[in-house]
Amino acid sequence: MSAPLFLVEALPAADQLVLDGPEGHHAATVQRLRVGEELLLADGRGGTAAAVVTAVGRGTLDLDVVSRGYVDAPVPRLVVVQGIAKGDRGELAVQAMTEVGVDEIAPWAAARSVTQWRGDRGVRAREKWASTAREAAKQARRAWLPVVAGAPDESTTQVTRRIAGAAAAYVLHEEADERLATVPLPDAGEIVLVVGPEGGIDRAELDAFAEAGARPVRLGPSVLRTSTAGVAALSVLSARLDRW
Repeated sequence: MSAPLFLVEALPAADQLVLDGPEGHHAATVQRLRVGEELLLADGRGGTAAAVVTAVGRGTLDLDVVSRGYVDAPVPRLVVVQGIAKGDRGELAVQAMTEVGVDEIAPWAAARSVTQWRGDRGVRAREKWASTAREAAKQARRAWLPVVAGAPDESTTQVTRRIAGAAAAYVLHEEADERLATVPLPDAGEIVLVVGPEGGIDRAELDAFAEAGARPVRLGPSVLRTSTAGVAALSVLSARLDRW
């Protein structure tokens, strides 16, 4: 089994350190790491360090750093514009997409989103997405922590601008003629993938995205839930881009 990963604000400059705070508590109390066991530290921006536990305290670990590394950011960059869904479907989507390698998730206030993020509720909802992405990145042993965009969400106008500036953009739509498995992909830049909410994408939104340069695509004959469409599409892209 691979060594567990813990996220830190900055990697240590010294060869010894104390892992404390929430990550130290999780390592020492929840995962019960012991002296001699190995773990990974990551700053969420590509930097990594392998370390060995030398002592265990109450919610803390003493560590010796044994090696350091850096993982380049993936190219092209994969951005998913995720229509805000009701209940926990959005969080399920964020978790799964993070595990398969999404680089950025933009919560989208679509016309047919049943749930709308407004005021403090929206701020808390976005923070929940960010927390979900963080935990999923740790589970997946990712050196890069996905960005969760929005303040707290993005409007259709903002999404349209993002599409216009991307190297390529695709909108998942059940009536599309082209397949994501066969459309041309860029070698660099940003690929934007739009996933609608439960009610689908409004015709006016679809037209605006197409005018900005997005291509409607489908995955297959099945209509997937908003919580699974993004991860399925990312899986296709990851295989085609040799990430997998």
